[in-house]
Amino acid sequence: MSVVELTYHSHACFSFEVNGTQLLIDPFLTGNDLADVKAGEVESDYILVSHGHADHVGDTVEIAKRTGAMAISNFEIHNWLLAQGVERAHPMHIGGGHDFPFGRVKLTIAHHGSALPDGSYGGNPAGFLLTLKGKKIYHACDTGLFYDMKLIGEEGLDVAILPIGDNFTMGPDDALRAVKLLEPKIVIPIHYDTFDVISQDPYAFATRVDAETSAQCVVLKPGETYRL
Repeated sequence: MSVVELTYHSHACFSFEVNGTQLLIDPFLTGNDLADVKAGEVESDYILVSHGHADHVGDTVEIAKRTGAMAISNFEIHNWLLAQGVERAHPMHIGGGHDFPFGRVKLTIAHHGSALPDGSYGGNPAGFLLTLKGKKIYHACDTGLFYDMKLIGEEGLDVAILPIGDNFTMGPDDALRAVKLLEPKIVIPIHYDTFDVISQDPYAFATRVDAETSAQCVVLKPGETYRL
């Protein structure tokens, strides 16, 4: 029986199930035509927010209020969420890690922006290095390529979740270079096709990953689950 289930909801949004605990990452569902679920349908015990942009904060406030989920984010977004009426939130920052009942979360650097939907300061953007039941999962969230991915790869990654959309994040070429730095067992491409400007062919990317690296690329459609 698998201990971690990763369900893709399009863009950068995932739900992870870890022995009955539901984690939700960057829940951009409302206004996202590719999303397979609505904000009012998802359940969550924890919501991880990588940065302040509306297509990542998404429905965090609504879902947290409805479910009582704890939001995990950088300190600035933590304060903003509390001001929006979210009751449970845990602040973190880049390079810091914390042990939660479901596993460990560490914030990594990400080269991006982080202004919140109302224009207020959202702190530094982040990626997530998750240790869940002994499995290492790196969700890069929104970022360009950076050489310190090699250090993240030294953790021994089971899964790397990488943006390929280009324009706002890495495109396929840089994402392939990221795979070579990270050396994960499995790669899952994200952050493509939501908007015309980030249209990409994930299967073409998967072909390159399989041909040029030792990783296996798994392309998930919205609503599909990968069991780890």
